Amino acid sequence: MKPQRILITGAAGGMGRLLRPRLARPGRVLRLLDIAPIDPGDDGAEIVRASVTDADAMEAACRDVDVLLHLGGLSTEHCWEQILEVNIHGSYVALDAARRAGVARAVLASSNHAIGYLRPEDGDIDAAAFPRPDTHYGVSKVALEALGSLYADRYGMGVVAVRIGSCFERPKDARMLRTWLSPDDGARLFEACFAAPAPGFRVVWGASDNTRHWVSLEPARALGYAPQDDSERFAAEIDAQGEPDPDGFLMSYLGGTWCGPDWNTAEKEASAR
Repeated sequence: MKPQRILITGAAGGMGRLLRPRLARPGRVLRLLDIAPIDPGDDGAEIVRASVTDADAMEAACRDVDVLLHLGGLSTEHCWEQILEVNIHGSYVALDAARRAGVARAVLASSNHAIGYLRPEDGDIDAAAFPRPDTHYGVSKVALEALGSLYADRYGMGVVAVRIGSCFERPKDARMLRTWLSPDDGARLFEACFAAPAPGFRVVWGASDNTRHWVSLEPARALGYAPQDDSERFAAEIDAQGEPDPDGFLMSYLGGTWCGPDWNTAEKEASAR
């Protein structure tokens, strides 16, 4: 029986490294792509050293692939030119290469920063809330979702965009108690996205089943996601750091401090001139 082959872009990044051992399994081949070096490991992974902006390399990497898991791109705020080239154009290149290679399913790593300027004060935020990006990076994730919608509607590709909250081994602050996605739940969510029949185009939240929560997991559960982790086990340690200012950027906006002046890219670029 032919093994399932999953192409993971950005595989050398933090999330790629967390997911690799959790997605490896018998009957599956992980094809790992990044511009940075990738540990060959002992899981039988296929290693591809390439940029998501290289159309020829991406088309070659997509051959014989069943699922594209697109994590590749700049993971924090950068100047517009870099965001445009790597995150927006690179996502187009990846999706179009997948289309040309006949890849039937794409799972896209979007972000809470696509709607970072939403306030969590009015209850759980819907997974498909209208974009309110907080940075150039956030704009790139809105563009990624739009590209996913286009490729689903025009070309019939099954596309799920996951608005990831905060995927780390453990939450780092009070905000992340609300947005945390454990690596194990991240793998469970992506497995559900891989297996869901005929998803069309969906936007879902990437978060664990946190006691302190800001987002709705119902669309992800509808795909078969069954989260098992809760950030509350880290709450005592984080609460001991002190009560955050309820009116500060960290707790006032879904995007946290990314909505504050320290992340004003235009201001930074102007001061550098």
